[in-house]
Amino acid sequence: MMRAAAMLAMVLATGDARAADPDWELFRQSFVEASGRVVDSGQDRISHSEGQGFAMLFAVHYDDRASFERLWQWAQRNLQVRDDALLAWRWEPERGVTDRNDAADGDILVAAALVRGGEKWKSPEHVAAGKRIAQDVRTKLLRRTAHGLVLLPGLEGFEKPEGTTINLSYWVYPALRDLDRVDPAPEWDELARAGIAILRYSYFGRWRLPPDWLRLGERVAPGGPPPERFGFDAVRIPVYLVWSRRDSEALLQPYRDFWKHFEGARELPAYTNLKDDSVDTHGAGQGIRAIAQMVREHPQARAERLPALERGQSYYSSVLLLLAKLALRERGAV
Repeated sequence: MMRAAAMLAMVLATGDARAADPDWELFRQSFVEASGRVVDSGQDRISHSEGQGFAMLFAVHYDDRASFERLWQWAQRNLQVRDDALLAWRWEPERGVTDRNDAADGDILVAAALVRGGEKWKSPEHVAAGKRIAQDVRTKLLRRTAHGLVLLPGLEGFEKPEGTTINLSYWVYPALRDLDRVDPAPEWDELARAGIAILRYSYFGRWRLPPDWLRLGERVAPGGPPPERFGFDAVRIPVYLVWSRRDSEALLQPYRDFWKHFEGARELPAYTNLKDDSVDTHGAGQGIRAIAQMVREHPQARAERLPALERGQSYYSSVLLLLAKLALRERGAV
């Protein structure tokens, strides 16, 4: 921790290197405290490993090392409190960690951000920290099943006699490549290929969409807590497909069909119930609308054609917008 503190002091002394991108500036002002804590405005201002990971990835993308250091130091001090390198997923103001179980997507996002930041700023310490998390993800969270190699959403609570529950939005395909660079192992590519294979037969409801949570048992069915829907988790799947260039017209068609059905409507639904095909009536936020635009315009979609982040958006809506732009920029740079 002393080395990390000295590193942050050095970065601060040489000036804040963040790019003058208005999306990132507004995101930082709205959701990142001076301590480096990312505040989820939609969940009673809690913090979680996913939020720290997304913000760290954005900080690398926008070349904002000072913010990156604050974000990582807060995560280290407050979330990396288990006996392994994985992160406790939930932290609440005035209470601290209230769930020590990890969240695999948070672990993967933080690890990938550390690898990217370490490579960008030539910091072996960050690369090594990312590698430690990657190794624990690989050795603790991967399971061989009849459906191939899968990722447990967390170490505890997802393996039961009736089946294993997974979340296909936790397959952050570009991040898996980042982890493979520092922890070379065949499991990373095997995991990515299995995720795509499972996705191809995990469609439900009128629009044949994947669920937020999926149970792999005697049959494949929506799982997890009700309602069983395509919603705020699964909406990330098309972003990761496009970002990693694992997309195809067939894989993107369900999302295109769903959002196209509501063209001309006053509001775009944020989710649909996969049992009765009912849809959200409150309307999707800016982030989901940006993903729908990205899918609709694919393969001609461009980050600069997506709207600027609007003040007053929720934390998660803002994440989805910045994530879609990051995905399109990196895809275009390949």
